[in-house]
Amino acid sequence: MPDLKETICNEVSRRKTFAIISHPDAGKTTLTEKLLLYGGAIRLAGSVKSRKTNKHAVSDWMEIEKQRGISVTSSVLQFTYNDYCINILDTPGHQDFSEDTYRTLVAADSAVMLIDGAKGVEAQTIKLFHVCKMRGIPIFTFVNKMDRASKDPFELMEEIENVLGIRSYPMNWPIGTEGDFKGVYNRKKSQIELFDGGNHGQTTVSSTVGSVNDKIFSELLGEHYYNKLCEEIELLNLAGDEFDKKKIMTGELTPIFFGSAMTNFGVQPFLEEFLNLAPKPGFKKSSIGDVDPESEKFTGFIFKIQANMNPTHRDRIAFLRICSGKFTKGMPVHHVQSKKEIRLAQPTQFMAQERTIVEEAYPGDIIGLFDPGIFNIGDTLSEGNSQLRFDGIPIFPAEHFARVTASDSMKRKQFQKGIMQLSEEGAIQTFKQIDIGIEALIVGAVGALQFEVLEYRLKYEYGVDIKIQHLPFKHARWIVGENIDPRKLNLTSSTMITEDSENRHVLLFENEWSIRWAEERNKDINLVDIATSF
Repeated sequence: MPDLKETICNEVSRRKTFAIISHPDAGKTTLTEKLLLYGGAIRLAGSVKSRKTNKHAVSDWMEIEKQRGISVTSSVLQFTYNDYCINILDTPGHQDFSEDTYRTLVAADSAVMLIDGAKGVEAQTIKLFHVCKMRGIPIFTFVNKMDRASKDPFELMEEIENVLGIRSYPMNWPIGTEGDFKGVYNRKKSQIELFDGGNHGQTTVSSTVGSVNDKIFSELLGEHYYNKLCEEIELLNLAGDEFDKKKIMTGELTPIFFGSAMTNFGVQPFLEEFLNLAPKPGFKKSSIGDVDPESEKFTGFIFKIQANMNPTHRDRIAFLRICSGKFTKGMPVHHVQSKKEIRLAQPTQFMAQERTIVEEAYPGDIIGLFDPGIFNIGDTLSEGNSQLRFDGIPIFPAEHFARVTASDSMKRKQFQKGIMQLSEEGAIQTFKQIDIGIEALIVGAVGALQFEVLEYRLKYEYGVDIKIQHLPFKHARWIVGENIDPRKLNLTSSTMITEDSENRHVLLFENEWSIRWAEERNKDINLVDIATSF
């Protein structure tokens, strides 16, 4: 029997935990489905916007996602492939839900950046790339939709370098970019892989593999494609960047894979090489220094809270990233923020909304904890050390504000419960104008579409119809300072004084000019745009 230390080391070496990031409509949820398909987790892939079938993507579990064909919340998916245990964090691509994506990236050890071959690097990709870059995690690039007419691969490489500031190394090279995608050349193996069939991407594809020097490929491809490929391979070998795993691990070089998630062309080669290169769970920064994933004491942090994943049970799940040690069902742990010992009795793992009870889990794994209302985003759970606290997860400033009230005053209780739970999820931020009642709450959101989701979820999860009155504010600033009465501050007439859910004073401004006015005329205050535990 291996001892605990040996077991943890073995399990850590098997784990790959990563997030998939992209601009909306680059095919992120489709790629997630296809990775599950090749991992044997599902038998038939369902496209998010499929017309041929009424199936929906496994990772889109919320009803509004199925109706709109977009992902509005991160989902967690675990499966095994070639003895690897894979945790995929599928994140919303729409910019209005980017805050959920930022938080999710904190739990990932690497990221797969998905790029539309025809559109190249897009706005939301740039934002999310920079978050990954700040964290210094490896970034792997999958250029998608190669089955359609695409940009020249050399042009895409240049765009990635110029726009994102990162060098690239193509792991494979596409054959046919004008909507005539036939396969890829694997640079590592010096071989061609041509794809066949695929059943509209619902099942895995077969392929013909062989050496680039094999004359049969000249016949299969035709002289034009074969000669063009040979020229491009030579150019890549002469002028391209060298493969450097150390630079990949520090986020300085991104390996590029070309393929089509919709048809499954290139998905399996990508998955296998990604698993070969991607890092296992690493050290995590904490208040007492870096935490080694292979240490025997269990630690982890809450990075996401989701209410009503199972509408019939009205439950609330806190997502925990395990950072070290071995997790076992029912184990007692120290909840650092409340300074209490709690027992983790109902841990679950996910295939979107489908879940199974977890008996044990290891660093890199994401598990769901039944939350009776004791957890918050950023909380640390620890076995043995009550002083250990992982770095906090920042709250990004809201840019859209609205006054929200229940249409039916008799449903005030359900309204308050729904608003409170969605706020604790991080889906919205709530503020209360000082010196008035709580019937009308001010809701802040990073993206305008979050109000639509708020309205939908309050109606279908809590049975409450709401009225939304959009407000002109664009900026929230928290007041830092001792014994400051905000009522006595010199502010513009359009500035609103509010309190957040933790009773901290927050000023809502319509423009930057109003912020400068407040700072210049109130010398004793310090205004901050990202709330921390000050």
